[in-house]
Amino acid sequence: MATLLQGIRRHSLPLLALWSLSTLVTADKTFNIVNGCPSAITIYVNGDSRGSVAAGATIVNTVADNWTGFIYSNVNAPDGNTGAGTTKAGFVNQAGYYFIIKDQSNFNTGVSVVPSASAGNGLCPRVTCNSRFCANTYTEQPSSFPEPSGNAPAPPLFSCSSASFTVRFCPNGAFPRSDGTVSIHPKGNTGKCLDARGGAAANGTAVQVYDCTGGDAQTWTLHPGDTQVELAGTGFCLDAGSSPGNRTPMKLWRCISGLRAQTWNYNARSQLSLASLGQCLDLTRGDLANRNVVQTFQCSNGNANQVWTVT
Repeated sequence: MATLLQGIRRHSLPLLALWSLSTLVTADKTFNIVNGCPSAITIYVNGDSRGSVAAGATIVNTVADNWTGFIYSNVNAPDGNTGAGTTKAGFVNQAGYYFIIKDQSNFNTGVSVVPSASAGNGLCPRVTCNSRFCANTYTEQPSSFPEPSGNAPAPPLFSCSSASFTVRFCPNGAFPRSDGTVSIHPKGNTGKCLDARGGAAANGTAVQVYDCTGGDAQTWTLHPGDTQVELAGTGFCLDAGSSPGNRTPMKLWRCISGLRAQTWNYNARSQLSLASLGQCLDLTRGDLANRNVVQTFQCSNGNANQVWTVT
């Protein structure tokens, strides 16, 4: 953690000294740190323990306007008190910047950062990372920060002049699964899941959306980048058929390595796209009703029907 903090300070503070006072945020910040996890966790602020926080409890931490650093927990992290192997909420107060860093080798817990100020014009958005697949997060310490301009910076850096922030651990109410499996949710709705109809691991089984149950029919494995999407442990994969195109209904098929219809890419926009084909997994008609079979459709940035979050 010391190395990371030195990196932030080395790169940010000289820049801060050069920025005009009119562009800087000059008020103390209050962090409401919430434990949304199912059990107690220990919270660290720049390497200093804030003690064990009970499930559902909140602690308040107020810092000076020139404070820069990280808030994290060592839960599920072998060396977490140092910051290694943890998901961190990062802040550069004087610039109004905030961000999340995830550790690619060990995703210990989900984190969200929510400013108290209202979101608008790209400023002050809620930022959430619930899995190792989350988009708009850093995977390593940023090497520099841009001069604040009053406009929204490019993600994964975010800006807000809010007087307070809520940092929530386990924003989905659960720890990450230890076996590497995931649930896949349409349109960011964590109450709905990608589901193999009837739980049948067989060629031709329809793939649909359904109320999340936590069952085997909704448990998948995939990886960042090019990947097969397997119904976990079954050897059957999400398959777009021999001629993928608009409105092609999705099914399971025996996993075949390198098969074009089973080679997906999970990108930073939370889309699952068929590699090199310009087709994305799509919520048919945008309908979240149970038993709605999902399809492929031409990829389109900003199309909510093609947003699939992973927990």
